[in-house]
Amino acid sequence: MNKFKYSNDNKRYHTRAYEGRVWKACIDAGLPCPSHCLFCAEQSKLFTSAGTVTEQLQKEKDRIFAKYGEVPLCAYFQSGTNTNAPVDKLKALYDEAMSFPGVTSLSIATRFDCLPDEVIDLLEEYGATVEIGLQTIHRDDYDLFFDRYSELKRRGIKVCLHLMDGLPGETEEMMIDTAKAVGNLEPDALKIHLTYVVKDTPLCEMYVRGEYTPLTFEEYTNIVVRQLEYIPAKTVIERLTGDGDKRTLVAPLWSTDKIRVLGTIDKLLANLDTYQGNRYNI
Repeated sequence: MNKFKYSNDNKRYHTRAYEGRVWKACIDAGLPCPSHCLFCAEQSKLFTSAGTVTEQLQKEKDRIFAKYGEVPLCAYFQSGTNTNAPVDKLKALYDEAMSFPGVTSLSIATRFDCLPDEVIDLLEEYGATVEIGLQTIHRDDYDLFFDRYSELKRRGIKVCLHLMDGLPGETEEMMIDTAKAVGNLEPDALKIHLTYVVKDTPLCEMYVRGEYTPLTFEEYTNIVVRQLEYIPAKTVIERLTGDGDKRTLVAPLWSTDKIRVLGTIDKLLANLDTYQGNRYNI
């Protein structure tokens, strides 16, 4: 019998959607990141080529309704940094999304260094959820992250944090330390990703020169299991592996077998008789 109460199936981690039964309709608003990360390629398309917010939502609505029937939609500003613009422009984009038939909520992916108080005011006004790519606590600007995260939580804004395992120079214990620190922050939701080597990125150049080695399948799945133990049970786990684009992925190629990755994590949790939050606050 599964002893973990926050699960709709046999998972030993929290699988109950914190946004309720809504389906995310993904949007690329063409808002760029203010800096170029080691592991990120330049945005592959501009907002004009992706279509307007309304056009993109219509395509997503058609796709989602064809599979699930008429369901409530969350307008998910996913690509780029979706608070990296003047407030009036952001308001226009968010208003367009919220006026689309069937959309009941907003989810905004961004960076913590693009969250000034006036933008947080706007997010609070819409009741938006916010996704922040923290990746690791081992960074020079962690104090800025903590300040912005604390302000979001003070306003009652729901936050989903992203962690990235296998960053250059990080040891397994550093990744576990990140999970411990994030657990103590008690985010509403969490996504854990693998570091991919993608074409046309600085990380790919490092990989080709032999200066970077990705995590192995065994390393990644074992690290994720250890990390889950330090995340409080009430935090929803939205993702334990990413969806690397096979057209641009260079390494690790094992990551394309998502079912194997998730199945192995489930098996390890069961074999170790452990679960999310088992070591929380230890």
